[in-house]
Amino acid sequence: MDMNEIKEIFFQECEEQLAELESGLLKLNDGDRDPETVNAVFRAVHSIKGGAGAFGLDDLVSFAHVFETTLDCVRSNKLEPTQDVLKVMLKSADVLADLVSASRDGGGVDESRSRSLVKELEALAHGGSPSSSGHDAPKPAAKAAPAPVAKVDLPKPSDDSGFQPVPFSFDGFGEDDEPAIEGSVYEVSFKPRRELYSKGNEAALLLRDLSRLGEMSINCDADDLPTLDKMDPEASYFSWKISIRTTRSEDDIRAVFEFAEWDCDLEVKLAEEASSNEELPMVPVPFDLSILDDSAGGEDEEKAAERGVSEETVAAALSAAETASNVSRTARAAERKESAAAAAAAQNNAAAAAAGAGQTIRVDLDRVDRLINLVGELVINQAMLSQSVVENDATGTSAVNMGLEELQQLTREIQDSVMAIRAQPVKPVFQRMSRIVREVADMVGKSIRLVTEGENTEVDKTVIDKIAEPLTHMIRNAVDHGIESPEKREAAGKDPEGTIKLTAKHRSGRILIELADDGAGINRERVRQKAIDNDIIAADANLSDDEIDNLIFMAGFSTADKISDISGRGVGMDVVKRSIQALGGRISISSRPGYGSTFTMSLPLTLAVLDGMVVTVAGQTLVVPLTAIVETLQPEAAAIHSFGANQRLISIRNSFCPLVDVGRVLNYRATQANPVEGVALLVESEGGGQRALMVDAIQGQRQVVIKSLEANYTHVPGIAAATILGDGRVALILDVDAVVAASRGQSMKPEMSLAATG
Repeated sequence: MDMNEIKEIFFQECEEQLAELESGLLKLNDGDRDPETVNAVFRAVHSIKGGAGAFGLDDLVSFAHVFETTLDCVRSNKLEPTQDVLKVMLKSADVLADLVSASRDGGGVDESRSRSLVKELEALAHGGSPSSSGHDAPKPAAKAAPAPVAKVDLPKPSDDSGFQPVPFSFDGFGEDDEPAIEGSVYEVSFKPRRELYSKGNEAALLLRDLSRLGEMSINCDADDLPTLDKMDPEASYFSWKISIRTTRSEDDIRAVFEFAEWDCDLEVKLAEEASSNEELPMVPVPFDLSILDDSAGGEDEEKAAERGVSEETVAAALSAAETASNVSRTARAAERKESAAAAAAAQNNAAAAAAGAGQTIRVDLDRVDRLINLVGELVINQAMLSQSVVENDATGTSAVNMGLEELQQLTREIQDSVMAIRAQPVKPVFQRMSRIVREVADMVGKSIRLVTEGENTEVDKTVIDKIAEPLTHMIRNAVDHGIESPEKREAAGKDPEGTIKLTAKHRSGRILIELADDGAGINRERVRQKAIDNDIIAADANLSDDEIDNLIFMAGFSTADKISDISGRGVGMDVVKRSIQALGGRISISSRPGYGSTFTMSLPLTLAVLDGMVVTVAGQTLVVPLTAIVETLQPEAAAIHSFGANQRLISIRNSFCPLVDVGRVLNYRATQANPVEGVALLVESEGGGQRALMVDAIQGQRQVVIKSLEANYTHVPGIAAATILGDGRVALILDVDAVVAASRGQSMKPEMSLAATG
């Protein structure tokens, strides 16, 4: 595994961590105060920072570090996660996602926005308020009681390596500032392994974090440190013996090493009970660790001289500290392939253990697609073999026939299992919508809350990838047009904060995605007038409420008064409709003025296979999607009624339904066929209305493998895709909505006669 592959794994894990981060922050925003939720959020940012450090992604590491520090304040109950605080953190999560994307794809980020959020996060970490933290850095408060002291004794190496000890302390605290602390004394033994550094962790930073828990003294054991010419830049040579007096528990001490416990030897034990009058024995301080503390300032030459530290000695300290923390990217670049691979595997195992999830493996999507294609070919060949046997076995009871039935069942199970591999929950797409709601709401000055349900509903990954764009259009439209301003909502007696609800569920072999808002609903008078002004409908057109509502899906239609970054260009909902139809789905809308609107998308669970009814029309074989069929029936002469010159109705249980001759619509024949001689398929179309599709005969029901007609041939109006039947013939899959639309007088704009494609 080379570095590029390891880096790709890191970015894949970043996507998972970002999803965990967003999910946790939204839970906190909804009032969840479970400590595990806070820890999950903290772990997500910390994991991203650690991995980014291993690959030298400095911008990502810097921002994640500030973010992590503020989250640690929440975790330690120093910062209350109020709505204003979480608003800053949600924006920070967005910037973190942008930095990950920029690191992966080489793009840029809005530096002014990231700098502003860094200031806000730092202000929050220092006790400031979100409202005042976005501009200037907070002024330091009056000098408070000094923080705990940490001192380090670094013995000289036993050889002539030339290594010189240098004064070293945490956060610049001195001996004169030592406070008296009540609590227990713990002895901590800490020895990092090489894996700790390969993941971007630093021993010095862990010790600094530990020093914040109380008063401590440290002894660094450097006996294993070799000469420079024998030094392995990936190895770990230092270990530490630490005594710490603290009022915190052993669990709090271990929590400092939470993300390094798999990569170090750690022992924590209670030494003795200490009183406030006793002081820990502190060893001389020959080493200054403030050089590793990003919050501490450097010393000028005069102060360095006063402390007996020359410029040359400081340089030696920097070199030694850099070796100790293994952050030398030049050295790692030459020798870290093996350790980075081990680090990636260890990080995967650690993440799985922390989440309590089952064992998983990462597989390239292209391999899964190839497997699905091969299974599809297996299904086709099995069908062809079965049909050949049936044609040559009149009784259908031979051993070969019975074996083929078992093979058919096994093939179907294999196909279902392979499709399940590609099935993924819609949660990542739904979480992405949260950011869009926040950003657009800020742009238009509205307060809007997104509520999601059914996030674990699974659908084929291809469908997930393709619904993101239309869903984004719908979300932006709901925020911009659907939800009123806070002032108008209050005037109408509503909560100033609007709500958008996004739900997903399975129904009849399809997935239904609903987007509902509690806004003002569709202003039908305005929509109608805009359609007239844009020459979409005639001024005297008699339209129902549903027909007026569906005008928003017409190309070029927009109710915006002016063009903005969000809307007004007449591009949006028509794109949504075309995108959904391209997936073999349908979209409908329902609205109540004053109460809001609901958009419903009905999509296939997969774009690879289809359960369909194989029918014959004018000598051609077609497949009608089974999910669109309500029932089949044999028309009787008494049930057929003429309407107008060319329209016919069929009476079904005391109601009338338009009868559509599929062969006539697709130009398979020039005249309409006799309905009594054929079969009627009662189907539900996009708008929810029913039509009876007339075909000549039904051959049977079967599962077919979908083959893209556009990718292999060209677009054919009225046809959604194609498949290969058991006898090797190509059959076209009917686009039910397009055929129904054509029966209403809407042209399918045929590019060629279908007679040539049969």
